[in-house]
Amino acid sequence: MSRSKRLLFLALLVSPLFVFFFSLTVGPADIPLPALGKTLLSPVVEAWRGSVTPAERDILFGIRLPRILLGLAVGAALSVSGASLQAVFKNPLVNEYILGLSSGAAFGASLSIVVFGSSVPPQIAAFAFALLAVGLVLLTARTPRSSPVSILLTGVIISAFFSAVLSLVEFFASPYSLQTLFYWLMGNLGTAGWRDLAVPLPLIAAGTTVLILMSWRLNVLSLDDEEARSLGVDVKRNRRLAVLLATLVTAAAVSVAGIIGWLGLIIPHLVRLLAGVDNRRILPLSAALGASILVLADDAARSLAAFEVPVGIFTSLVGLPLFILLLSKSSKIWR
Repeated sequence: MSRSKRLLFLALLVSPLFVFFFSLTVGPADIPLPALGKTLLSPVVEAWRGSVTPAERDILFGIRLPRILLGLAVGAALSVSGASLQAVFKNPLVNEYILGLSSGAAFGASLSIVVFGSSVPPQIAAFAFALLAVGLVLLTARTPRSSPVSILLTGVIISAFFSAVLSLVEFFASPYSLQTLFYWLMGNLGTAGWRDLAVPLPLIAAGTTVLILMSWRLNVLSLDDEEARSLGVDVKRNRRLAVLLATLVTAAAVSVAGIIGWLGLIIPHLVRLLAGVDNRRILPLSAALGASILVLADDAARSLAAFEVPVGIFTSLVGLPLFILLLSKSSKIWR
């Protein structure tokens, strides 16, 4: 590997750190850099606590920090799960939602908002039904001759089912509940709080770490099944484990951020163009780049206009033309 590529990979890996500090300065309330540093360190430097205003403390610790941390976690989760599923199914068009995960999560959130009210939080309902959707896919496709193609086709069927029952819930929803549901389905980080990070963040951290550690196994799964077995890898067990981990981290991300499309499809393609097809590089680079891009997209979505655009809409508008461009350049990798 050339020195320039090593420097590029290192820059991508540390990019979330720079994006984190940059994004702390982005927002309608202007906080100067000296005040920003003092506010960040005020919990541990007692001498600076008196020079920090309550407004600066509330903005930084109550709004921006949880929002940025959630964006980093969600971006990494969607990108790593997309890259893992593309490797498992040997298909460049597979992403983290093709197994019915997004439609299951959306149905769970709709039940919470429209039917259950405050008794069941949307995050818990979305997480539970996302796992249920993928569980149904794996259970339905569990046959002696099950293959990646049969799992994908089953995912399309389960996704269509949950989309249908979601439409039924929307039909009977009140106007207020429907507005809340549509806002969640658009995908946004604006409602992030520390409570929203308590459960998803550990799940995302654990799941993405294990997937990255499994990257060499994903390289083997990218081969023909017979070749993988000859190398001593249990193909079905490792394939199901990778799918379950990808589902876990994506469900955790979707449960708090809503439906944010294209990220898990585009980021692995972009990384593959830069780093080749070795998943030992693709997965960690996808995590870093996905985290950085989602937070930067959120910065743009809340700064380019006088009103805040849900980041899910922003990523879809930007992602479609970018994906067409990347697909034309990366098709030769999958031949």
